[in-house]
Amino acid sequence: MERVICLLIGYVFGLFQTAYIYGRLHGIDIRNYGSGNAGTTNTLRVFGTKAGLLVLVGDIMKCILAVVITAVIFDKSHPDMVYLLKMYTAAGAIIGHNFPFYLNFKGGKGIAATAGLILSFHPYLIPMGLILFFGAFFITHYVSLGSLLVYAGFMIELVILGQMGIFGMTQALLIEMYVIAGLLTVMAYWKHRENIKRLVKGTERKTYLTHKSEGAEEASEPKA
Repeated sequence: MERVICLLIGYVFGLFQTAYIYGRLHGIDIRNYGSGNAGTTNTLRVFGTKAGLLVLVGDIMKCILAVVITAVIFDKSHPDMVYLLKMYTAAGAIIGHNFPFYLNFKGGKGIAATAGLILSFHPYLIPMGLILFFGAFFITHYVSLGSLLVYAGFMIELVILGQMGIFGMTQALLIEMYVIAGLLTVMAYWKHRENIKRLVKGTERKTYLTHKSEGAEEASEPKA
């Protein structure tokens, strides 16, 4: 029952579609522009850096708040599985972000929400996540590559920390947590399948924070 409650808590928070709301406040549906994705990168390309950062913070914070609420509710009553319950909550937030029912299940790709998971789950996960994403981004300017590397690193580090006893859970609970994290990783790679194809072909669009990104002019025009 606790697992279902955590999924629902996360999903409700995930429904706060920052990019979609920002676009509506400016008279457009962000999903009809650029890549059609209701997330940080598409917002940055359509509206600019400030808008992209605002959406990024909003999507990160909704997952962090959901996880913090879970910790407050279950930390004392279920100390032996609180990290597992945090993972369920974060999974709900990412699913809510990716598949919001009121937008016909067409949302974002869940990377910013995943950043919220990493930032709120355990401090040991944060340095590697920052290094992988920003290292890849500033070297290649491919947001998608940084995002995919973060997920791979998160999955590997989670298992290592779990087997080291950092989370204080039984092996059965750890395996359950690994499975959830694995499913989130698979979903992230599936949501980025077109980006992966373009990365392989060398046609993926680059993103810059200080000047116009490649394809920015096209991104500002509505999709046909």
